Amino acid sequence: MVSAFLGLGFLLDQMPKIDVGKSKVVLTINETSLDVFVYKPKDFGGDRMIIVCHGTLRNAEDYRDHSVAMGDRFGALIVAPRFDSERFPTWRYQRGGLLDAEGKLASSEAWTYAFIPKIAEVIKQMEGQAAMKHWLIGHSAGGQFLVRAAAFQNTGAERIVAANAGSQLFAHRDAPFGYGFGKLPESLSSDEQIRRYLAAPLTLYVGTADNKPDEYFDDSEEAMKQGGGRYQRNKASFEYGKKLAAERGWDFKWRIVEAPDVGHDHEQMFNHAACEQALFGD
Repeated sequence: MVSAFLGLGFLLDQMPKIDVGKSKVVLTINETSLDVFVYKPKDFGGDRMIIVCHGTLRNAEDYRDHSVAMGDRFGALIVAPRFDSERFPTWRYQRGGLLDAEGKLASSEAWTYAFIPKIAEVIKQMEGQAAMKHWLIGHSAGGQFLVRAAAFQNTGAERIVAANAGSQLFAHRDAPFGYGFGKLPESLSSDEQIRRYLAAPLTLYVGTADNKPDEYFDDSEEAMKQGGGRYQRNKASFEYGKKLAAERGWDFKWRIVEAPDVGHDHEQMFNHAACEQALFGD
């Protein structure tokens, strides 16, 4: 196990590179210690990193294990941080800590979204690969986290892939935050903020069989307005954003990619042929 601290360059300079194969590093980001499960393919070329965001079970190690084939397939370093439920409950993980536990706006430095580019930077420094590019992929709760991160955080990622997110952040102010931009301060809900969201490199990656409720399905009133299944919600959010961007003359850089006949299963989504299109397609 390796430990590293962001901002303490002299420590990072002394850290060994990540071992080939599976391992764990402990990163301290914003004075918060995170277990980060990693996998380095034996033919890793130093140019690609995929940060993998787990679901509601907080099983980052499983997500790393289930991403090994993806790492080998794409020659990418797999980085799976664990956001435990004790320190990162729903308001701080799925909703990124944008609002605190009392519903008050938090400082942007405290947002969980802000951890992502910092994790990427530490790993790049450890590897001595400042030019390494990174991609993001998250499933279920991790997909929710990344959809909302795309709206509010410059992640530095080449592409943000939100797989089978259970609820969507629609590009309007008609629903409260979590489901839309409603009830947020003007600085976070303006037309300009929504324009930037639609210009983010976001891929909604969805299994066509993830189309009905299950154990962890968000069946709240606001969520049900988005559709009766994750597939329907992803399609609806994409089409709404596409239409709005066309009406306003805004850039629209989202993509939607389907994995035929796949349900709510991150391993199947990651190993599906469509995953390459979700991450790297035009």
